[in-house]
Amino acid sequence: MDADSLLDWLFTLNLPVWLSGLALLVALIALALSNGIKQRAKQEAESLRQRVGILGREMDDFRIRQFNEPNQPGSTAKSSKAETASYLLEKEAYQQLWPQVWLLHDRLGVFLRAIESGEAVGEHRRDARNAALEARSLLNRYRPFCFEAVDKLVTQLIDTEIKAHLSACQYLDLMKEAPPSDHDRRIHHDKCHALYETDAKDMLDQLVVVIRERMLTSR
Repeated sequence: MDADSLLDWLFTLNLPVWLSGLALLVALIALALSNGIKQRAKQEAESLRQRVGILGREMDDFRIRQFNEPNQPGSTAKSSKAETASYLLEKEAYQQLWPQVWLLHDRLGVFLRAIESGEAVGEHRRDARNAALEARSLLNRYRPFCFEAVDKLVTQLIDTEIKAHLSACQYLDLMKEAPPSDHDRRIHHDKCHALYETDAKDMLDQLVVVIRERMLTSR
């Protein structure tokens, strides 16, 4: 029997053995790979656990230092809390002042338009006056929490609205005179409208800009 025939006979005779050995080899390789992967995963998990532990200890040390030194100047936490409290107080002041200032401007406008149209003005005159008094009261209450520029603008705005209201009232009084003085009436008519339509509106626009900047940049 030649060599090729012998090899063919051995291979045919032992085919189940060869297949079993090959399967065993594949299983051993897979087991080795699996053990290697598990070992690496275990090492990575241990490394991560150690890093988390170190970070936790560092955080504990940081909290202990802050607890032991709460009154040191420049404390970030203390400064942040103070700035937040100041911001919220200032925001609350503007949330109370702005609606009332706008209401005052609106009530005065209704009063002036009623004069122009010849309507009964008693109620509108009283509403504008009361709105001015309430705006002044709110400003006095919240002045300590207002930015200086806002305080100045609101004060000037209320004063301007009051001046316009008084000038309109003087115009009404002159209308009752017999005969009315056209010159004096025109002076007070133009004055109240100039104060309301030009000066007051310009201050309102400035106030919006300043308040917006304060709320956006102070945070």
